[in-house]
Formats: sequence, C-alpha cells, structure tokens
Amino acid sequence: MSQYIALFQAAVVFGTVILFGALGEILTQKSGSLNLGVPGVMYLGGIAGLATAFFYERSCAAAGTTPVPALCLLLSFLAAFAAAALGGLLFSFLTITLRANQNVTGLTLTIFGGGVANFFGGSLNSMAGGVGQISVAATSAAYRANIANQADLGVFGSLFLSYGFMAYLAILVAIVLWYFLNRTRTGLNLRAVGENPATADAAGINVTRYQYLAACIGAGISGLGGLYYTMDYIKGTWSTDGTIESLGWLAVALVIFATWKPLMAILGAYIFGCLTWLYFYIPNLTRSSQELFKMIPYLVTIAVLILVSLRKKRENQPPAHLGLPYFREER
Repeated sequence: MSQYIALFQAAVVFGTVILFGALGEILTQKSGSLNLGVPGVMYLGGIAGLATAFFYERSCAAAGTTPVPALCLLLSFLAAFAAAALGGLLFSFLTITLRANQNVTGLTLTIFGGGVANFFGGSLNSMAGGVGQISVAATSAAYRANIANQADLGVFGSLFLSYGFMAYLAILVAIVLWYFLNRTRTGLNLRAVGENPATADAAGINVTRYQYLAACIGAGISGLGGLYYTMDYIKGTWSTDGTIESLGWLAVALVIFATWKPLMAILGAYIFGCLTWLYFYIPNLTRSSQELFKMIPYLVTIAVLILVSLRKKRENQPPAHLGLPYFREER
C-alpha cells in the first residue's frame, strides 16, 4: 500500500509542474498564438523566484533577522510571474506586432530563457560558494509546508493533504480558467479571436489586445511551473541538467493530450506523472527499460493526437487560427 501512496504523491508533485505550464499554454493557444517557448518561460519563472528568495534571505542573514515566510512566498511568487510574463510580452511583440514566425520565435524563446536562467543560476552558485551550495531554506520550506497534519488523517491525509499550497493552486487555476473560457463574455471573445480573428475584429473585439494579454498572462502561469519545480520539486536550489526544459516540452504535449481543455489537463498531468515515475516502482528493470518507460507520456500523447484527428470532433480540435498571423488589412 505504501508504494501506491508514494507513486500517487510523486505523480501529483511531478504533474503540478507540467500542469502550470500546460494551463498557461492553453490560455495562449486559445487566442490563436502558438508559443513553443514554454520551457523558456518556465526557466525564467524558476530563476527569477529563486534569485529573489536568495537575495531576500541573504539580506536577512546580513541584518541578523529571520526571513518572514509570507514575504518569502510573496516576493518569489511575484518575481516568477513577472519574469515569465515578460517572456510572453517579448513573444507577443515579435509575433503579433512584428509578425515574426511563431514557431521560430517560440523555439528561440526556449533557448533564450534557458541561457538566461543558467547564466544567473551559475552566478548564484558562485555567490553561494560553489555548485549545489544555493540554499533558500526558509522560502522552500514555506512552499513545501503541508496544508494540514496528514498524519492525523491516515491514508486520506497522505494522498490528498501532503503537498504544498501550489499543488492546490494549480487545480484552482485550471477550474478558474475553464470557467473563464466557457462561462464569461471575455473568455468567449478570446476563443473567438483564436477561431476567426477577422470575424472577431469585425464584431468590435480588439484582437491585438486579447492576444497580448493571453500570451503574457499565459506565460506568467507557465512560469509558476518553473517556480514550483525550483522551490518544491528540488527543494530551493538550482539545477543545470536541463530538466526544466524537458518538463516544458512535456507541458506542451499535455496541452494536446488534454485537447485544449483545462479540466482535462488536471487528469492528464497526474497520468503523465504516474507514467513517468512508474518505472521506479517496478523491480528488476534495466536502465534501457527505464528509458522506455520515460517515453510513455509522449507515446500516449501521439496516440491521443491520432485518435482526435480520426474522430474529427470540433470541440477536441485546436483553435482554427492557431499559429497563423493575422493581417487586419487583408480582412
């Protein structure tokens, strides 16, 4: 029983990282913009949150005071969201205003975000005294604090109450995003922009404003995945092994798996987490077999993509104008 609980917990923690990334990308793609820079904005969110926490805790140590947990959370959270949103703003300026190719711009943003993050991550390592010496213990502890004493609730507590607040925040964001896209006028306008921007423009909807806001806010949400990875998943340090980039691409795959539905993304994120860590709980696997298990989430995504393409249900298809530039003068 303990192995199943451990697998479920690992799936939730892993799934939360890619869930933030996927939700932000769903919002962006609903406006018709295809941002393949998700790994890059996750990098930006992760390093911005870590750097802010590092300098805050360092200043507290120099002043001989104790870091305030609430302030640790607030500063790092806002820094992560803002840095990732700036990445989304850069993407928007290049693809919406300058009409650059969205695929190339997104890939460039991924490279740019990874380079910037690893540069500053290396600088923080040097300031902390060497590789692996970064420690933002107070901030990381605040992110990893359980919302309740799960030991008092037995198996239920272990399964559902043994996570930091961001695991629950991701679920809340998914629910709010679903409601926004399906039950509000602004959300329906956003979907109209992604389906047919010319028609939306003729109806008086400001296409450029909607696309800018969707890309910036969506990038900010995706950046929270990098923050969660840094503060919770690897416990407040920095890693240059490229894991954030691989998780970013998995988040993009999750968008397809969820068929652009926020609520489906919750289930898909935890399934991906379970499939990713399943090999760890199967005895006597060779290393090559472990690598095959790590491929399963991507294979499942391909299978879902094929199935959706064959069924051709409109509600399971991407926005009709996804990835295409909008030229108002050609309306």
